[in-house]
Amino acid sequence: MERGSGNVYADIGLPDSDALLAKAELTSQIADVIEALNLTQTEVAERTGLPQPKVSSLLRGRFEGISMEKLFRILTALGRDVNIKTKPARNHPARLFVVG
Repeated sequence: MERGSGNVYADIGLPDSDALLAKAELTSQIADVIEALNLTQTEVAERTGLPQPKVSSLLRGRFEGISMEKLFRILTALGRDVNIKTKPARNHPARLFVVG
């Protein structure tokens, strides 16, 4: 058994693993908001401007081809504020975090 790094994308050697993890976390937050609002995929499509099949793919964790900016816009279309904060890295390489 081997301890993971906390980023499955890095653990399996994918490039841009920090960005992939951030997108996965944003996608999870989108799914949580949709569930909390009890929205259908059609309602989500109407609010966000995404085609319903793209909403379905996103909710199944398929966020390839969707930019971070688009994920932020989806969250705002669903009534969430998005704040981006930067700070100096301390004693470790700079990383990308998403906090819900």
